[in-house]
Amino acid sequence: MLGYSTHKEVKIWVQTKNPSKVYAKYFISGNPEQSQITREVNTEHHKGNVAHLIADVLEPGKIYEYILYINGKYQEPKSEQKFRTQPIWIGKQSGPPDIKFALGSCAFVNDPKYDTQAKPYGGEYFIYKSISAQKPDFMLWMGDNIYLREPDWESRTGFIYRYTEQRSLAELQPLLANVHHYAVWDDHDWGPNDGDASFWMGATAEEIFKLFWANPNYSKKGIYGSFTWGDAQFFLMDDRSFRTANDNKTGSRSFFGEEQLDWLVNGLAFSKATFKFVVVGGQVLNPLSVFENYSTYAEEREKLLSKIAKLKIKNLIFLTGDRHFTELSYIQEGFEYPVYDFTVSPLTSSTHAPITEKNPLRIEGTMVDDKRNFGTIEITGPLKQRSLVFRIFDSSGKELWSRDIKAK
Repeated sequence: MLGYSTHKEVKIWVQTKNPSKVYAKYFISGNPEQSQITREVNTEHHKGNVAHLIADVLEPGKIYEYILYINGKYQEPKSEQKFRTQPIWIGKQSGPPDIKFALGSCAFVNDPKYDTQAKPYGGEYFIYKSISAQKPDFMLWMGDNIYLREPDWESRTGFIYRYTEQRSLAELQPLLANVHHYAVWDDHDWGPNDGDASFWMGATAEEIFKLFWANPNYSKKGIYGSFTWGDAQFFLMDDRSFRTANDNKTGSRSFFGEEQLDWLVNGLAFSKATFKFVVVGGQVLNPLSVFENYSTYAEEREKLLSKIAKLKIKNLIFLTGDRHFTELSYIQEGFEYPVYDFTVSPLTSSTHAPITEKNPLRIEGTMVDDKRNFGTIEITGPLKQRSLVFRIFDSSGKELWSRDIKAK
C-alpha cells in the first residue's frame, strides 16, 4: 500500500505472510537504470509482519515505479505499482496542480467464521476497481475502514487479525498499490460499537491503527494530524480518543477534546491553503441530534462553529462518514463564507434505506441511501480562480450526481 506522499519522501507499506526481510527498488517511470532502494526492514510476528519503507531519494513532481523484494527475491507485480511526488508550485507561474482524490467510509468485509448477521453485511467489493478507474491522486478513508468483531477488540492479536483480513482482500490490492492512502477512524476501527475514551484497549487500537496506516504525522496522543496536497490542506481528526460516553450527560461533554479542538482552530487560522478539509468519522454540520452526530455534543460543536465564523475561514469543507448514506450539507447563515459537509457512506457495508431524517442543511438531490457508493473531489483552475467538483458514484462506477463550487 502507498502511504503519504511529499515532495521528497514517500512511504510504502508492506505486509508479509511470515517474518521476512523487505525492501523496495524505485525509479522514475521509464528509467529503471537510475534506480534507488529503500532501507531493508525486518518484519516481525508481534508487529503483524508489517514494514514501513521510506523512499527518500526523490525529486518533486515525478512519477516513480517501484518493485518489492522479500528475502532478496523479486516480487512480480500483480498490478501497476507507481507512486507520485508532489510538485513545487508556490511562486511558480504555472500555479497549483490539479488535484483529484477519492473518499469513502464504512468498509465491511465478510468473515463467516466470526460474523453474526443473518445475511452477509458486506459486498460489492468491485467498488475498489471502480475507484481505481477514476485515477485519483490519493484516497481518504473516513472511518469504519475495518469492522472489529467481538473476538477482535479484546486483544492485540485480535486487532492484528482483523486488519490483516481486511487488508488482504483481493479486490483491494490494485487500489492499495497504485494510489496514496490517508485515514481517520471511527468506532468500528476503535473497538465496540459507539466506543469512547473509556475503551480499555484504546492504546492498542491506536498502536495498530498507526501500524496498518501510513499517515505522515500523528499527535502525541490519538491519531489526529494534517497534510497538504497542492493548495489544499487536510486536517485528519480523531473522534474517539477524547470522546465522552454517549450516555454520560453528567457534566461537560467532549467529542474532540479541548487540546485537539484548539489545534484544529489554530491550524485553520494559520492555513494558507485555498481549500481546507476537515476529515471526521461522523457528521459535523447536520443539526439533528441523532445517533453519533456532532450535534449530540452541542456545546463543543457550537464552540467550534462559532470560532470558524469569527475567524471568517474561507472554503472550509468537512469530509465525513459513518451514516451508511451519502449527502452534501451546506450552511451560510451566521458565517461570512459558506461551510460544507460532504458525507460519503457506505463503501462495502450495507445501506439502510429509506432514510427519513430531515436534515435541513441537505442540498436537494444529494441523498443516496440505497446504494453502496464512493466520492471524488476535483480541484482545478488558476490559483485565484480555483473550482471544486463533488461527485458521487455507485459501486459500478456510474456517476449519481455532481455539484461544483468556486473558491472564495
